[in-house]
Amino acid sequence: MSLADAIVAHVLRLETALYHARARLEAGTDGEALHDLRIAVRRLRSLLRPLRGKEGVVALEQAAAAVGELTTPARDLEVLIEQLRKRGLLAPASSRAARLMASHEEILRSPVLQQLFDRLAAWPADLRLAQRQGELRRLDGLLNKRLGKLKVRLQDALADPQHDPHRLRLLVKRNRYAQEAYPQHSPISADGVLALKAVQGALGRWHDRYQWCLRASQEADLQPLREQWKSEAVEALQKAEGKLLLLTDALAAKAKDRRRTKGNL
Repeated sequence: MSLADAIVAHVLRLETALYHARARLEAGTDGEALHDLRIAVRRLRSLLRPLRGKEGVVALEQAAAAVGELTTPARDLEVLIEQLRKRGLLAPASSRAARLMASHEEILRSPVLQQLFDRLAAWPADLRLAQRQGELRRLDGLLNKRLGKLKVRLQDALADPQHDPHRLRLLVKRNRYAQEAYPQHSPISADGVLALKAVQGALGRWHDRYQWCLRASQEADLQPLREQWKSEAVEALQKAEGKLLLLTDALAAKAKDRRRTKGNL
């Protein structure tokens, strides 16, 4: 299978996953439908990002980005409701459940979501056109270059003593999903991938509490939880720092391995 064929097949699998997630969201059958839809969108964007400049990529990526932006508030609300239920705070959780259901319905009715499916239906033909026009001849080298640059941006951010956890979280996610999209072109080792997952989880726990604290400053029924969430956020960030050191080492070790291998050729 050629690289272009593999990319088209991957997009078709993600399109199928998106249709399934939308159907589950329409049926209200489980609490993970929106999460799974967002994961499929994120993976689609990770597949497309290194292909910028190729036929139809910008339009499809913009459509995917719009769906990501559209669904973020509802997903944040889902996570908050789950947290409140775990703490036994059923009244504030229930008061938000109706708002969440309305958000789901708004997403399903939105032309933004339909536009993504329309773009997905048209995109394989765009890629085939780019292939016929010779735009994909150096695609292997382009992917190697762009995934390499993405890794370097992460390494630079990790090396900054004043690193911003928000930016680190974004770069970690981009590197992880880029590696999943193009494992044969990724400069990140297996240990590095495991470290990325660990850091993403740790920073995700911190980010959730950071967001909840912001909400608690505006929503009166959450204010009694604010100090506890602040404490948990500090603890989560401290734990994340240790995992960031492991990630730094894993990324550096891979770079050394590549130089040693190149020297032996």
